[in-house]
This record gives sequence, structure tokens and C-alpha cells, in this order.
Amino acid sequence: MPDIDLLKLFLSFVFGLIMGSFFNVCIHRLPSGESVVFPPSHCPYCKTHLRFYDNIPLLSYLLLLGRCRYCKSRISPVYPVVELLSGLISVLLLWRFGLTVQTLFLFSFLSALLVVSFIDIRHMIIPNVITLPGIAVGLLYGGLNTDWYVLRDFSKTGWSVVIGTPIMDSLVGVALGAGILLLIGGIYEIVRKKEGLGMGDVKLLAMIGAFLGWKGVLFVAFASSVLGTVVGVLVMLYRGKDLGYALPFGPFLSLAAAIYCFIGGFGSL
Repeated sequence: MPDIDLLKLFLSFVFGLIMGSFFNVCIHRLPSGESVVFPPSHCPYCKTHLRFYDNIPLLSYLLLLGRCRYCKSRISPVYPVVELLSGLISVLLLWRFGLTVQTLFLFSFLSALLVVSFIDIRHMIIPNVITLPGIAVGLLYGGLNTDWYVLRDFSKTGWSVVIGTPIMDSLVGVALGAGILLLIGGIYEIVRKKEGLGMGDVKLLAMIGAFLGWKGVLFVAFASSVLGTVVGVLVMLYRGKDLGYALPFGPFLSLAAAIYCFIGGFGSL
């Protein structure tokens, strides 16, 4: 574990807060197909463009007491929660992996999971605009982490060398991630006579496999199922719902993937 001083951790937290502000824009606009660049940030109720001092991550929400300065409408607490989580992700990655290319890749990965989770909770969808490019970035991560000189003469050394490389691990992770959920979803549909998992979940686990490899996929598939089952039972007991009550599965996949990021083995870039 790298030795990181407090100033770097603080700057990392500020960076995460700033990025979290952008992630809020993505969470709010992507489901409706809006641009995340234009128009500038504005109140969703009175449409007033927000000045920079009304848009300071976390701090503005606290100073305004969770209300719009202009129309006094309530600001969703999701905004500061996303910013805070983004800041914590940034700090934890820097503390765990140091200031490396690997950290930047994993921050982009966990950030995508953060955005996906909140979109799925609110809209029960997982946008392709996040997962499909995410698969490509995950494969790039695996490719950069691969010693390609070892692969030059794989015909002489055998397929065992190729299979053990990060890029092959990523490729297998993508295929296994998609395959596991397609199989589970197919079995559920046969037994229950209705769709249990959407293709968004399939693509999300494929993206997770691109970053975490096949071992990560197995962990995430198992851990997310346990988390989903526990939460599902608690929700049914609390709200009196039946077994047909649908919960978004994306947040459970994302949480399990985040856990694996910090306990799984990663090679350094």
C-alpha cells in the first residue's frame, strides 16, 4: 500500500467532489437523452442558470440548506450524496493504489458504476452510452497491463501463456459476465414466465468483467446475488411486497464490483 500524505488525499477528495458534480449532471440528463454539456447547470424547477457559487460541490448544498436560492424548491439529497461518494472513491483509490495510471482507470470504472447505480435506482435502466464504452475502456486497461513481448512467440510457448495474460483475462471476463446473466435470465424467464433481468444488467456485468477479469466476474455474480437477496427479503418484509416485486440489480452488481476492486489482486500499470 503506497505512502500517501494528507495533502494529496485532500486534493484527491476535492477532485472527486468536482467530478461528482459532473456525475450528477449525467445521472439527471442521460436517461432522457439530453446533452451533459449544454445547457449549463440550472434549477430543474425554475430553470434559472446556477452561478458558480451556487454550484460548489457539497458546500453549496449545505449553505443553501438544500433549497434553490431563487425559487426555494427542495434540492434532492442525491446531489450531495453522489458528490460525497465520488470524493470517497477518489481518496480510497489513491490510498490503496497510489497516483498511477491504474488508479485513473479504476476511478473511471467506479465512477461509471456510481452513475449507473443511481440511474438504475431511479429509472430501472442502464444506459448503453456508459456500459458499451466502458467495455472498450476495460479491454484497453487489460491490454495496457499485458506484456505483449511474451505473446510474440505464443505459438512456441503454447496457449497457456496467452490465457494467463491480463488482456485474455479481460476478454474472458466480458464473455463470462454476459454469459452468466444471460443464462440466469433465461432460466428465470422459463421458470417464472416473465423477464427477470434486462440486457442492461448483462452489458454491465460484461463491463465489470472487462476490468476485473473472470475471477472478478465470479465474485461479483455471487456477491451481488447474496446482497440482492438479502435486500429483497428485507424490502418485502418492510413493504409487504410479494416475490414479483422488482428491484434494480445494477446497484448490487456495482457494489460487489467496488468491493472486489479493493480486495482483488491487480497488477500495476
